[in-house]
Amino acid sequence: MLNFDHKSLASLVDPAWWGLNASDLRSVAILLVFSLLLALETLGGYRKAPNSTTRQSYFSNLGTFIMNDTLMSLMSVSALFVVAEKLGHWGLLHKVPDPMLKTVLSFLALDLTLYLWHRLNHTFDCLWMFHKVHHSDPTMNVSTAFRLHFVEVVLTAVVKSVFIVVMGVQSAVVLANEAIITLMIMFHHANIRFSAELWLSKVFIIPSLHRVHHSPLRKEHDNNYGAVFSFWDRLFGSFTETEPAKIGLASVPGMGMLELVKYGLSKNWIPSPLPAFSASRKLVEKMIAEAAYYRAKERGFAPGYDFIDWLEAEKEIKSRLWQGKKRKSQHLFKLCC
Repeated sequence: MLNFDHKSLASLVDPAWWGLNASDLRSVAILLVFSLLLALETLGGYRKAPNSTTRQSYFSNLGTFIMNDTLMSLMSVSALFVVAEKLGHWGLLHKVPDPMLKTVLSFLALDLTLYLWHRLNHTFDCLWMFHKVHHSDPTMNVSTAFRLHFVEVVLTAVVKSVFIVVMGVQSAVVLANEAIITLMIMFHHANIRFSAELWLSKVFIIPSLHRVHHSPLRKEHDNNYGAVFSFWDRLFGSFTETEPAKIGLASVPGMGMLELVKYGLSKNWIPSPLPAFSASRKLVEKMIAEAAYYRAKERGFAPGYDFIDWLEAEKEIKSRLWQGKKRKSQHLFKLCC
C-alpha cells in the first residue's frame, strides 16, 4: 500500500520535482488547452465552414505562430520576464504590501492596458495595417488567437514591457498573467458554444461576444475589445451582443503564412478605422457634443455620466455617418451598373 505524507504529496505538485520551471508549465498548459479546444471544434464546431477553408486557417495561423515564435524570440515571454527581473521592483504597485492584492491589481491593470491597446489598433491606420492580419481569417477558431503579424507582436511586447516598468510587476506575476491572458484569448476565439455563456458574459469575454469582433462590418467589429473581462467594454461604451452574419474582412481571400506577412505590410484592403466623413472634423465633434448634451438632458443632467455620454454619442454619430456613406456608395454602384 502506498503511503504519502503531506511533504511527499507537496513534492508531486512542485514543478521542480518534474524538472519543470514556470515557463515550461505555461507552455504545457497552453498546449493542453489548445488541444482540448481543437478537439471540441472538431467534434462539433458552432459555425460550419468548408473543410478547405478551415484547414487553410489552421495551417496559416499555426505557421504564423511558429514563425513569430522563432523570429521574435527576443520579444517573447522570456524577454518580459527579464524586464520584470531587472526593472519590475519599482512602479505604482511597489508599495502595495499584500502580494495577493498586488497580483490582482496588476492583472486588472494589464487587462485594461490590453483593452486600450486593442482599441488603438482599430483607431489608427498605422496600427490597423498590421492588426488587419488577425481579422483576415475567414473562419474564427482557436488557432486564430495566434494569427498575428510579427510587427504587431513586437509592438505589443513593447507595450507590455512599459506596463511592467510603470506598474512594477514582479517576474513570477508576469508569467502567471501571460499564461492566463493567452488561455483566455484562445478560449474566446474557439468555435464553440455552451450553455453557461450567458452568465459568464457578465464578467468575461466569451466566444459568442468575440465573434462579433471578427465581423467584416465596421460597426460590428469595432466592439468587444476585451481580452479577459467584458466590463471594460461595458464601461467604455464598446460592448455589443449580436451574432455576425459573416467572419473575416470583406473581399479578402484566404491566405498562406507568407502571404499574411506581405499583407500586413501593405495598405491593400484596409477599411479606414474612421469613416471618410464628408463633414469636417470640427463639425463631427459638434454633432457628438450635441448628442451627448441630449443624453445628459434625458437623465436630468445627473453628474458622473459625462464621459459615458460622450462615448455613447461618439459611437452613435460615427455609426450614422458610416451608414450614410455606405448607402451613398450603394446608390452610386447601382447608377454605374
